Amino acid sequence: GTGEQLYECPMCSLTCTNIQILEEHVDLHLEEHSFSEGGNIRDLELAQWLQTEEDKQQRSEEKQQEREEFKKLQKQYGLDNSGGYKQQFLKNMEREVHRGRMQPFEYHKRKAGLMECLAFGIDDGKTKTSGVVEALCKYYQSENKDVRRVWLSAEVDHFHSSLGDRGWGCGYRNFQMLLSSLSRNTLYKDCLRDATLIPSIPKIQSMIEDAWREGFDPHGASHFNNKLHDSKAWIGPCEIYSLLTSLRIKCQIIDFHKPTGPMGTHPCLFKWILHYYSADNEGGAKVMCTSKPPIYLQHQGHSRTVVGIEEKKNKTLCLLLFDPGCPSPEMKKLLKPNIDGTTLKLLRKFMGSLKEKQYQIVAVDGVLSLEEKAARCQASQILTSEKIP
Repeated sequence: GTGEQLYECPMCSLTCTNIQILEEHVDLHLEEHSFSEGGNIRDLELAQWLQTEEDKQQRSEEKQQEREEFKKLQKQYGLDNSGGYKQQFLKNMEREVHRGRMQPFEYHKRKAGLMECLAFGIDDGKTKTSGVVEALCKYYQSENKDVRRVWLSAEVDHFHSSLGDRGWGCGYRNFQMLLSSLSRNTLYKDCLRDATLIPSIPKIQSMIEDAWREGFDPHGASHFNNKLHDSKAWIGPCEIYSLLTSLRIKCQIIDFHKPTGPMGTHPCLFKWILHYYSADNEGGAKVMCTSKPPIYLQHQGHSRTVVGIEEKKNKTLCLLLFDPGCPSPEMKKLLKPNIDGTTLKLLRKFMGSLKEKQYQIVAVDGVLSLEEKAARCQASQILTSEKIP
């Protein structure tokens, strides 16, 4: 109303009567805005730095977890450099003495026996049970309730895990079982030479290392860093195949990599084993005691030996298995004169009992010539080179 000149702030609409005051007022707005932007930039940089540090921490924790998981796997599969058969045997005997379950004189006696067997590379036979297949043959000839036909492998000894290999030795024990059968067969005499004496587990480890040095399965050998001796490393079908082939024993690995029946069952596995035992034994006899070697059967975490197969009157099939986890006192029950179906539960496995995701078998079928052995060794090297980029 006085006619005085007014100046309005373009940022907050404040009205001033002096242009200089308005300029100072606007400068304050600009400084405040600049400070605010700088603060935002610093906040962003801080957030980015914090995220980077969090990512580093997470990667570090993941790597640590991977290392711990790897160590667990190494320990689980016997690759943690914690010693092998001898070290475990002595440690377990010391534990038995400490708990009062073994007298000191027994400890020293068994230690001396262990050292002798290891020096000669032979198994001490303390976990062996012989004559079970023969006893089964007699049982089935008189048993006629629900078994239509049965095929049995050639005679084979059962070996179970001992103080030295408990928890990891099933593959070696099954190889001992297979070898005990092959050593009775004149067809394999030239291949096995001194194998009437079953090798100890450390000796078998050395034999597998010899097969690797010949050139068998370089990919598998690298998994074990080319060393098994003085370890608790688990072995499987590939190591069994390499060892048998290095001895000029003809064998094959068959992989049943997924269930082929309802409820996760493997009827194709059962049919293959039936054909293996029955192909050359089609006579009319109810009990066929064949000359076929037993079959090595593997699934995740365990392996067993197939010594026969039953065909029930309702056409269902049942495998007969030697399990290295079954101790001698239990196996010796099968040698008694009046065994029955209850006792046979130790061996019988119906289709519904074998429901692991995958099974592999190693089956023996003759002798290789030196040329055939060399060809198989070369083939395993070619397969390895194809696997490794």
